[in-house]
Amino acid sequence: MKKKKIIPFLLLLILFAAMFFCSRIQKTPLTSTTGQSYEKAVVVDIIQDNLQEDGNRYGSQQVAVKMKSGNYRGEVFQATSLSGTLFGADCTLGMNVIVIFSDSADTQLVTVYSQDRSAAILGFFLFFAFTVCVIGGKKGLMSILGLLFTFLSILFLLFPLFYRGVSPVLSSILVSAISAAATLVLVGGLSSKTASAILGTTCGVSVSAVSALVFGSIAGISGYNVSDIETLNYVAQYTPIRIGELLFAGIIISSLGAVMDVGMSISSALQEICETDPTRNRKQLFMAGIRIGRDMIGTMTNTLILAYVGGSLTTLVINYAYDLSTNQLLNSYNMGIEIMQGLSGSLGIVLAVPFTAAFSAVFLTARQVRGNTAEKKKKL
Repeated sequence: MKKKKIIPFLLLLILFAAMFFCSRIQKTPLTSTTGQSYEKAVVVDIIQDNLQEDGNRYGSQQVAVKMKSGNYRGEVFQATSLSGTLFGADCTLGMNVIVIFSDSADTQLVTVYSQDRSAAILGFFLFFAFTVCVIGGKKGLMSILGLLFTFLSILFLLFPLFYRGVSPVLSSILVSAISAAATLVLVGGLSSKTASAILGTTCGVSVSAVSALVFGSIAGISGYNVSDIETLNYVAQYTPIRIGELLFAGIIISSLGAVMDVGMSISSALQEICETDPTRNRKQLFMAGIRIGRDMIGTMTNTLILAYVGGSLTTLVINYAYDLSTNQLLNSYNMGIEIMQGLSGSLGIVLAVPFTAAFSAVFLTARQVRGNTAEKKKKL
């Protein structure tokens, strides 16, 4: 029991050490940011507003902002706030904003970048974490820790591996397996149930990757057909990142959560069945897992497809409004990529069911054999 409690923490320490090593990268500067920084500020005066009689804003605002960070913290500067939908903000007195501060020689140029959303983001996350912990109890707390670990793995392990020139597909499978292992161990502890879920999840995301690569090869879709390929090509000129595989790596990461859910649900259900009826053999446990998985497949196959539809809803609405022909729509790169992402991710979910059921059946029956052998030795 002591070993089971210590081992997860030792593994986490090893993983954090690996993250620390991988994240130590000297990045090649792609743009010059000398003298420019993004700082926090607060609007203290509206010098010139751009609100018109019709209620709309045109042009830009001239405002006075008091710096809350940076070398000029506490000082007041005049700033320009453009009325754009992506940049700028409709400034009001007391509004917290992010400004682009350009300091060149004796000249300081300040532009409002956006409203400061840091407090809103942090507050929303804390509310989410609080809700999960209240409803989920200890399991909820462990799931939040698992989520944080996954985020750190992506930021300090996955991206550095990309930057070092490691295959994004292989890196994504590796990080998915590590994240799944950490999350599932935190939630379920060290057990055959957790091991089955980890292996089933890893197999599921691997299936997603392979199916996406095969479909992309047949349909003539690669990572070079994405909308921001010009920026990616520029990045590839100065870094060893394999931009052609990033599209497929994204499919693996996006399917991880749903596949992990299926893996843990199947393995947990089979463990309950085995404890309730220890007489079941390996084949019976496997078929029980398949039957349980069939009910899950009915809803889980919609999960990723609807997620991708929601993510690209604006593009789909534009296509609908322009009344594009079926041949033009289906054979466009954007639609082909969306179909590839949704179906390959869902395929990983579906095939995670038999993989997890098979691993669970093997581990649970092996545990029964060990238990029976131990009882016989005690009797002797």
